Amino acid sequence: MLRRPRRNRSSAAIRGMIRETHLTTDHLIYPFFIVDGKNISEEIHSLPGNFRWSLDRLLPEMEACVKLGLKTFILFPGVAEQLKNKTGTYGYAKNNFYLKAATEIKKRFPQICLISDVAMDPYSSDGHDGLVAEGKILNDETLPILAKMSVAQAAAGFDLLGPSDMMDGRIGWLREALDEEGFTETGIMAYTAKYASAFYGPFRDALDSAPKDEAGIPKDKKTYQMDPANKKEALIEAELDLTEGADFLMVKPALHYLDVIHLLKENFELPIAAYHVSGECAMLTAACQNGWLEFDKAMPEALLSIHRAGADAIITYFAKDYAELVRG
Repeated sequence: MLRRPRRNRSSAAIRGMIRETHLTTDHLIYPFFIVDGKNISEEIHSLPGNFRWSLDRLLPEMEACVKLGLKTFILFPGVAEQLKNKTGTYGYAKNNFYLKAATEIKKRFPQICLISDVAMDPYSSDGHDGLVAEGKILNDETLPILAKMSVAQAAAGFDLLGPSDMMDGRIGWLREALDEEGFTETGIMAYTAKYASAFYGPFRDALDSAPKDEAGIPKDKKTYQMDPANKKEALIEAELDLTEGADFLMVKPALHYLDVIHLLKENFELPIAAYHVSGECAMLTAACQNGWLEFDKAMPEALLSIHRAGADAIITYFAKDYAELVRG
């Protein structure tokens, strides 16, 4: 045989020399759940190793992550029920602890990239990403609310805004609102292909943000999040986000949608992000805790597969684990 591919696998040195995909901490985004209060670090039962943090406990944790080489973080707010209402006004209130926390974090760590979450569900008494009326999610009526939220987040110091709501036209609304207020350098990481997935459970546990089980409120998000059966539809969403001014295109979830990540990477020049969601991470953690998989081998392989598929940036609850592993 003239061609023997195994020759190029015969030693670690040769394998390393020709390795096609290299994953570093530069590619990882670490999610944090933040709550109001002090001295809080509550582990999330369905997402072991991840916590609800008060700012005073979060800042030392972020410092440890920065020392490990992590540079980008995405922040999600856990809002007390009494602060929620149908129109999500706390999302842009001056006394919003989430906005105050962002300002303090950027003051302490000016070198990091801090990403927000733009959606109504953390602040909505209905638990939806948009305004609810007569059993429907109102698209156009939601957009001004998201625009106000985005301007408030930019003013607080977020570097990138992450609209996760999946309302039609929201990227254009956000971009115009930001530019009108002088936030031309604030970027938008669009949740472009966000699927109505079964793998969001631990995230919703962490923030108590699931749709409310009450009369007149839709019980799921299938009228605005994408059907898991569809792939070509992601191209439509991506083209819209591109033309409306997005700076990143995101696929969520990641591991179960590697084909969609690859599709967007092949068809668009913008950076592609992928969200390795809570349920995907929880499954791997559970398998490792049961001794069915080896965490230090399975976790990097999962992240590598997402990067290999085409994700330039990966939001993952394993970011710190990976940083510790490669640091040795």
